[in-house]
Amino acid sequence: MFARQFKINFLRNLPISRYYPTYKRLLSASLTEGNVVVVQQPNGGEPLQFPSVWLRDNCQCSECFHDNTKSRQANWKRVNVESRIRSINGSHENNALTIDWQDDHKSTFTLAWLQDRDFAPTNRKRYIEEVYKPTYQLWAKSEFQNVLRTFEFKDVMTQDKVLLEWLESLAIQGFSIIKNSPHNITVVRQLADRIGYIKRTTYGEEFEVKSKDNARNYAYMMTPLPLHTDMPYYEYKAGINILHCLVQSQSQGGSNLMADGFYIAEKLRKEFPKLFEILVKTPVDWYDIGKDGDMSFHNIWRAPTICLDVDGRYHRINENSTKRDSHFTVPLEQVGPWYEAYDKFVELAYAEAVDFKIAPGDVFVFNNLRMLHGRTAYEDSPANKRHLIGAYVDWDIIYSKIRIIKNAINC
Repeated sequence: MFARQFKINFLRNLPISRYYPTYKRLLSASLTEGNVVVVQQPNGGEPLQFPSVWLRDNCQCSECFHDNTKSRQANWKRVNVESRIRSINGSHENNALTIDWQDDHKSTFTLAWLQDRDFAPTNRKRYIEEVYKPTYQLWAKSEFQNVLRTFEFKDVMTQDKVLLEWLESLAIQGFSIIKNSPHNITVVRQLADRIGYIKRTTYGEEFEVKSKDNARNYAYMMTPLPLHTDMPYYEYKAGINILHCLVQSQSQGGSNLMADGFYIAEKLRKEFPKLFEILVKTPVDWYDIGKDGDMSFHNIWRAPTICLDVDGRYHRINENSTKRDSHFTVPLEQVGPWYEAYDKFVELAYAEAVDFKIAPGDVFVFNNLRMLHGRTAYEDSPANKRHLIGAYVDWDIIYSKIRIIKNAINC
């Protein structure tokens, strides 16, 4: 009797997978009347849904897809919108779905491939935030010390994990400071090469920020430099600005100013929605006319102060009072309202601006599409002349590097 009761209790305590034969759901799929393929996952997760026209367009067979170049190589001239499915079969052995089409073509999709491309809102959100672009973090003046990230130059140059953290900080917080860089003029190029390559502009590849006689750019003077973004007059505006401090002013001035332009835009949206809409919809004429060395230039670009992307997220801030053209090519009745909105934007920006003073060996790096930056006035002396070296890198190159490192780490 005791032995029988022990056996019953023992069996009751066994995991179900040991007491009963293991049951595995098979990969299966069905077709709706709207030509949507519904895939039932073996693990019992939420069904995956894919339009049949999308599946046909993204067939992964060697006839339709060139794996070495990761390129679609069929249906270049027409999209086969009338493709119809003859049958769908799930394979448990290789965890794949095979579709026979009525035009006698056959497509096979692995479950992992389908899961990565699921049209469910949560998966689309995951892809946009984890693969496309990291989600930016808005911050106010009071939060500056909490969002400030610092990195060691040596670590950024030698450790991919630190490089990734640095680049993500530029995408998320919008700025960072690299400490203890060498005292030479090649630092900004070394950092740009670590990411990819420098963006060349009308001011060359590397540029010097120091006071110059007969300066042709407002940044090359000792006077206050107002909050601004660089190059609003470029259609393809420089992505990040890398500024390496070689010599800092020993005068009381020369401090850096910075405000989160995206935060300012969001504050304007919440508190003054009508003014926000004006700065989103009204194009402004930005320009830069001059000469740098032997290079003459005449750059013009028309764009609003606040630019949104296709998802309504903040994409680019254009603000530079020294580079705002006297030409204002909008209807007469839009001029007054724009100035009212612009005045409020600038007021909020200065109210939220932080000031700090980088030291020799510091590299101040920031998102030029987002951060408003400036500088207080300073005074050079024969023995002390403020001197920075700068360079730009495009965001396309940065986002590519982020994805490459993340893929390598996850392998």
